[in-house]
Amino acid sequence: MSKQISANVVARLPKYYRCLKELCENGVARVSSKTISEALNLTASQVRQDLSNFGGFGQQGYGYDTEYLMNRIRDILGLTKSHTAIIVGGGRIGQALANYNGFANENIEVLAIFDIKTEHIKNVSNITVHNMSELPQYLKNNKVDIAIISVQKEQAQAVAKKVIENGIKAIWNFAPIDLNFGKGIVCENINMSESLMRLIFNSKNVLN
Repeated sequence: MSKQISANVVARLPKYYRCLKELCENGVARVSSKTISEALNLTASQVRQDLSNFGGFGQQGYGYDTEYLMNRIRDILGLTKSHTAIIVGGGRIGQALANYNGFANENIEVLAIFDIKTEHIKNVSNITVHNMSELPQYLKNNKVDIAIISVQKEQAQAVAKKVIENGIKAIWNFAPIDLNFGKGIVCENINMSESLMRLIFNSKNVLN
């Protein structure tokens, strides 16, 4: 896709996909921009403007074919292609991610989890457990698209450097530090503490 899409539009695409998927599951064959906007607390014009970045999907006064639009957004997001991932960091967050059932719904297969100490990693199903020392050889022998980092703040940069050196180009970072890299490396930083702070700030009037 040659057209540059704004980060705000990209951030809303998963919301559109989730909304449309739910509508499809409820048997809704056609949907208007107004219905989508009300479900996502947006304006109808914002919905139409966002979707227009990717072509024409609906007819004025007739709405969108719900399943077709859902599948197109799924394709735009890249969810039609299967991806593989590993988790680096076997603490509580890492183990919770290892047991998250939602990955399969998005065509992501988590293959393995790594840590410097493996004895505390328990109750993870369907993936293999490895010591960090095995990471370079594992990445050499297996096709891995995404590294999910859930280590301590102090270790995150070194871990990220190691997975990048061994061919990883996409990082989902749960460490409490923003990781940023040059061209060719994609990193999504998930900071739960910052999210909680935003929640507290936005809810000050109702909590006091």
